[in-house]
Amino acid sequence: MNSESHCLVSRRGLLQAGAGLLLASALAPFPARSAPSDGHRIVAAPGRTRLRPDRPETDVWTYNGTVPGSVVRLRQGERARLVVENRLDQETTVHWHGIRLPNAMDGVPGLTQPPIKSGETFVYEFTPPDAGTFWYHPHANSLEQLGRGLAGAVIVEDREPVAVDRDLLWLLSDWRLTDGGGIASRFGNWMEAAMSGRVGNTVTLNGRASAAEPFRAGERVRLRLVNASLARIMALRFEGHRPMVVAIDGQPCDPHEPEHGRILLGPAMRVDLVLDLEGEPERRYDVIDDFYDGLSYRLTQIAYDERPPIRAHAFDGPVALTHNPLPEPDLASAERHTLTLQGGMMSMSGMSGMSGMMGRGMMGGGGGMMGMGHGAVWSINDTSMTGDGHAGMEPALTFKQGRSVVLALRNETAWWHPMHFHGYSLKVLSRNGKAVPHRQWQDTVLMAPKDIVEVAFVADNPGDWMLHCHVMDHQMSGMMTVLRVA
Repeated sequence: MNSESHCLVSRRGLLQAGAGLLLASALAPFPARSAPSDGHRIVAAPGRTRLRPDRPETDVWTYNGTVPGSVVRLRQGERARLVVENRLDQETTVHWHGIRLPNAMDGVPGLTQPPIKSGETFVYEFTPPDAGTFWYHPHANSLEQLGRGLAGAVIVEDREPVAVDRDLLWLLSDWRLTDGGGIASRFGNWMEAAMSGRVGNTVTLNGRASAAEPFRAGERVRLRLVNASLARIMALRFEGHRPMVVAIDGQPCDPHEPEHGRILLGPAMRVDLVLDLEGEPERRYDVIDDFYDGLSYRLTQIAYDERPPIRAHAFDGPVALTHNPLPEPDLASAERHTLTLQGGMMSMSGMSGMSGMMGRGMMGGGGGMMGMGHGAVWSINDTSMTGDGHAGMEPALTFKQGRSVVLALRNETAWWHPMHFHGYSLKVLSRNGKAVPHRQWQDTVLMAPKDIVEVAFVADNPGDWMLHCHVMDHQMSGMMTVLRVA
């Protein structure tokens, strides 16, 4: 996890991007909903929901009629079959974010599968090798479809679950709402794309702005955090509590308290916590997000009921999770490569000149920024790929199947980027020359401006895999490439 010094973005920088936070008190959200036990059928369709009690209902796009969509519960090592039906008036796909699955099931239109046309279905079949917290979302017209609500959690059950009193999910989403309760239009604003992306004015927890979440003194909970926002980075503080990080991006790590008490959560990232409820009955404790300098707000409150603690002494059982079967890279024999992130406002020199970029290595994608007449804003290794993915995307790098690989990710921009690698989990080795502790594996690596992060993996999963920034504006406007394993 990044240090606290990286958790602040200036008020001026965020407001220049046209974003601020509208604080709202709200009713307690509905609980996360599970898919039916007789199988997994996921229907993408328009719907309506009330995201905030002080606004009218909002027209949204839903999975199975709810925001967020049904929780998909799978079993580690058991084959899953998921039928996705598209009732939207545009093409879509589903990407099973963070799951190490066959390339044909990865959900990238053109690159790994044909898009699912309106009125059609697509069957995804795979066997999840890892237990943990994952999620699903579209990979077609990603900026708008995710921004209108298409997201849901995937929980792959542990074979040996950690001993807790409750296992909770908080899927966090960021919305830009109008005074009338609608979702603000103008997805793909060029200025936002060149800066921090589309940061909204309302944050929801499991589909509702949350005033408080109920707990009982003395209980121990596993809390699964999922950041399903388009662009909002979060730094969460649990006042009066000491959460223990036990997994990052679905992969168990060495249990540890977050640095400076803040859980840093970029878009698409997941963090699992073990939280001991040691507060006083009938008291409330704030959960604060203070990532953006001068724009901190209360996400929710931990609200203790009036009952006495459920146990006389603190829960003293182990909190470590069983590690997943990730192949360990051989660093001594690994091939080494560098991927450099470039572009954006205040760092345009990294693009090697926009006019030169337009004629060299530029690839447009359906619904991307090029189609909107803006061109690319970002690049990786001097090449931009815009949109969501498409046929003919040439790989930036090709790895021989079975080889160990070390990638140096260099952020030469003035902005943050959560970099997501499809089909793999990456062992995070170092950040700015310092070893990363706690045995952290991630599929989405959050990079601060000027960061250099080294990651390693074994190239054991063949196919053409996307690597892109999960700030959706950044992906759509060029910060995307393909890595081939053959």
